[in-house]
Amino acid sequence: MLFRTRALALGAALALLPAPATHAASSTRTLTLSQALSRAVASHPGLAAADREIGAASGRGVQSGAFPNPELSFELDNAFGSKEKRNLDAAETTLQISQLFELGGKRGARMAAAAAEIDAARWDRGATRLQVLAETAEAFARTLGAQRRVVELENQVEDLDRLTPLLQRRVEAGASSSAEIARGRLATETTRVELAKGRAAFQAARRELSVLIGERAPSFATVGGDLARIGAPPSFDVLMARARQNPQLTRFTAVKAQRRALLAQAQAQAIPDVTAGVGWRHYREDRSNAVMASLSVPLPAFDRNRGGVIEATETLAKTDAERAAAERALTVMVGRAYDALRGAYDEARLTRASVLPVAREAYEAVRSGYAEGRYSLLELLEARAALSEATLKEIDALVSFHATLASLEGLTGSALVLSRRAQ
Repeated sequence: MLFRTRALALGAALALLPAPATHAASSTRTLTLSQALSRAVASHPGLAAADREIGAASGRGVQSGAFPNPELSFELDNAFGSKEKRNLDAAETTLQISQLFELGGKRGARMAAAAAEIDAARWDRGATRLQVLAETAEAFARTLGAQRRVVELENQVEDLDRLTPLLQRRVEAGASSSAEIARGRLATETTRVELAKGRAAFQAARRELSVLIGERAPSFATVGGDLARIGAPPSFDVLMARARQNPQLTRFTAVKAQRRALLAQAQAQAIPDVTAGVGWRHYREDRSNAVMASLSVPLPAFDRNRGGVIEATETLAKTDAERAAAERALTVMVGRAYDALRGAYDEARLTRASVLPVAREAYEAVRSGYAEGRYSLLELLEARAALSEATLKEIDALVSFHATLASLEGLTGSALVLSRRAQ
């Protein structure tokens, strides 16, 4: 099935964030993206409901092909009357079996509508699966980014802690005042506050991810992945060509087939069905028997199902408009996601190529010069803050890139091949 193939391809494409090598003992504590995706698909209640809907549609498909049941009737005439018709002396008993024969292709139209309904339910499940994969990948990227922020802030705290002995030596040598120790401690404690906020944000993201993969409480301590891998996305036209194959749009093929069959079914209702019967009659008065036959056809004098035909015609006609509206909405979402992805890619690439090297070089120069007395503590702290800000800015851009990439792959329903220029 096409939607299933695309969903599997999406899951493979989102492995853009590979897990680092870990020891077997700790592998159960580190969640990889592929593990998160498989658990999310296996546990999501929306997919379970979609599977049940396919089963229900299949049941309706089986029922649509059933023939009307034959009807068995028994009649007793000329009994329990007066005079010679007292009791059962002159009774006539009839046993008859009748069968309704549907005309006008009613059964075929009913079966076609049921088959199209099954296809539509399968496409709906495919769309739901893509959404689950995209939401899980986005949550994974946010969790990985929050984890990376914690590591960066921990490094910043350690770096500032290492300044304390150097400050102490400078004060003892008379090169700095004791107020610089308090200033350095203030910078360290401020960073510790940011670290506490970062850890809380990581725990919140971790808990959200655990809910998406069907866990009441997180069973993993960390997530494993390479947040730094990025690449230039394909053109917008390429993305839109793929988005038009999204199950949200392709399902309208099955919907249109279903509504066309419902129209044929409504038109067939104007053709009356025939009920034929054959029976056996016994005359108690002279103890004779006879065969009887019946044929009945309703006369379509008043009800030719015109209202039903009008309804089915209008419902079929609005399918194209519904698809056009869905495609327009999808175009807006793809365009918005594409622009966000391009912006995040450019921001991450430029920050990595230009801002971070300069900030790192400036900090190393000021730190080396501070030890030699050429820079003040304020200049050192400003250089360290600039480096931390650039690093955190890159992390935010990378998180935005991967979260938007997951959303865009969910909209297009396929893997995106990225340029390796910025890997």
